[in-house]
Amino acid sequence: MSQAGADADAGAGVLMLRLSVPAQGGLRAVASEVATRIATYLGSALPEAEFAATTLEDLARRVAPGGSEGDITFEFREVDRGLLIQARCDGRSCEARHPLPA
Repeated sequence: MSQAGADADAGAGVLMLRLSVPAQGGLRAVASEVATRIATYLGSALPEAEFAATTLEDLARRVAPGGSEGDITFEFREVDRGLLIQARCDGRSCEARHPLPA
C-alpha cells in the first residue's frame, strides 16, 4: 500500500510518500525504483539519483536481515534539500539521508 500527500501545515511542495513491500521477493525492487524516481523528481541527475536506490537497499538489509517474512515500510520525505528515507520492519527501524542538489 502506498500513501502520498503534502502536510497542510508544512506548505505546498512538500513530499511525503509511504510504501510497504514484502521483505522477500521481487516487489522489493519496486521500492528501489521508487527511490530513484523520487530523487530524480526532486532534482538529482540520474547517476546521483541511483544512489537513493543503493541507500534504500542498505536500509532494507538492516531492518530485514535474511529471512524476514514481514513487510518493509519505507517512508520518503523531502527535508532540508535532502531526501530522508526511513525503513521499518519487524520492530527494527533506521533512516538515511540522500542529499539533493541546491
